[in-house]
Amino acid sequence: MAVKKAKNTANGQSSASIGFEQKLWLTADKLRNNMDAAEYKPVVLGLIFLKYISDPFEEHRAKLVVGKDDYEGANPEDPDEYKAENVFWVPAEARWSHLQANAKQPTIGKTVDDAMVAIERDNPRLKGVLPKDYARPGLDKQRLGELIDLIGTIALTAASEGEKAHRSVDLLGRVYEYFLTRFASAEGKNGGQFYTPSCVVRLLVEMLAPYKGRIYDPCCGSGGMFVQSEKFVEAHGGRVGDISIYGQESNATTRRLAVMNLALRGIEADFGPEHADTFRRDLHPDLRADYVLANPPFNDSDWHRKDDDVRWAYGVPPKGNANFAWVQHFIHHLAPHGMAGFVLANGSMSSNQSGEGDIRKALIEADLVDCMVALPGQLFYSTQIPVCLWFLTKSKSADAKLGFRDRRKQTLFIDSRKLGTLTDRVHRELTDADLDKITSTYHAWRGDSSTKNPYADVAGFCKSATTEEIAAHGHVLTPGRYVGAAEVEDDGEPFEEKMPRLVAELEAQFAESAKLEKAIRENLKGLGF
Repeated sequence: MAVKKAKNTANGQSSASIGFEQKLWLTADKLRNNMDAAEYKPVVLGLIFLKYISDPFEEHRAKLVVGKDDYEGANPEDPDEYKAENVFWVPAEARWSHLQANAKQPTIGKTVDDAMVAIERDNPRLKGVLPKDYARPGLDKQRLGELIDLIGTIALTAASEGEKAHRSVDLLGRVYEYFLTRFASAEGKNGGQFYTPSCVVRLLVEMLAPYKGRIYDPCCGSGGMFVQSEKFVEAHGGRVGDISIYGQESNATTRRLAVMNLALRGIEADFGPEHADTFRRDLHPDLRADYVLANPPFNDSDWHRKDDDVRWAYGVPPKGNANFAWVQHFIHHLAPHGMAGFVLANGSMSSNQSGEGDIRKALIEADLVDCMVALPGQLFYSTQIPVCLWFLTKSKSADAKLGFRDRRKQTLFIDSRKLGTLTDRVHRELTDADLDKITSTYHAWRGDSSTKNPYADVAGFCKSATTEEIAAHGHVLTPGRYVGAAEVEDDGEPFEEKMPRLVAELEAQFAESAKLEKAIRENLKGLGF
């Protein structure tokens, strides 16, 4: 199956290259004043969502008002006219024109709350999802009105010079995604609860290449894995309806973000009836997914364990760390030919504490580990600890349908720690070239029929190791153990010429160091020391 690389298009571009969204953010952030980012987040994202559903509604309403062709005799105030076109019905009190007309009124907070209530009332799939506390005393109503005016500029910018209305939806989606990124950065550690950096999500998605089937994320945050999966299908000419989405989230606020995030893009998903802890209450107990994509909490020590849980097929995970509880939960929900890609802390690759080493050994001996990727640091807003990607599969046998070769008793190790580009002093991103290097290596090793170049080990970057080799390393899965050091390129200078030159350079540096030391000591004497 062809696996072409999706470029950073308007919907998935790097946060380092955004212009319009960044200007909006800077203005919106000024309006935040002293409000905490976590408190301000639902205020802004709720309004962006409201603007999103209002735009296509107004566009369709205009067609109904004119009443030409297929819309002759249609009633612009009939909700069924909109539902038939897969457009959210927006009641009069929730339309953006109504909000903007009242943006300068001191009662604007209640006006927005009433709009959210009306939207949920008339659109059952959004019930209990939208924020409804805009009238609270702590929210500056003047700034709220200014924020409404600011968000109101999005469609005007998109629709200029006769552009089609769907461009405004695209822009709103981009703004929403960018704001999620910035809120994650502003919230620091807590941001990791709802946002995984888009470059990491893209890497997971492009490695697994989920063209069709059931996709599952049991700790889905704001739903980024699902959005990128849909983008992947679209970018490669597939049909979005070919994938089914299942998710679960324990945090009520974060779950609402996920529902809004997917609804904003018209993506259907089953998040279960409510928020719930995956280990206490699995909302999809009978699901067997073709793909699992996840970024579970790292090294979680505060989790619920039932010792006789059916999910612990490879060993009971320790109470003090949920890493291998998540791993076994993913495996439990995989279909017979299913694949999983997920993020874990680096310690998961080598830890032998509390039986973790035994569980990892059991996974390796069951031939479940397909690929391990060591990531560069500083990719996440929530933590600076180094992390890795695990890729598991229920079947490594040759698959003619998918074009995979037989790779039983083999595991690919990729060390990408030297990749990535700093976007500021503390955050790094994987570029398109980085993503392509990693994913093309994996697809070539996996034997994808479309790959142009055959796989080959590259010292310092990738290595295909056998189960016996992994056992010889104590069942440690750290890529650095296997890929070795990168070959040093020969500069062509003969040793008998290079060594005297290097010694002369070293002597010159010693002499300069001595000169500086002497000058410093004389200055200290002059100061009486």
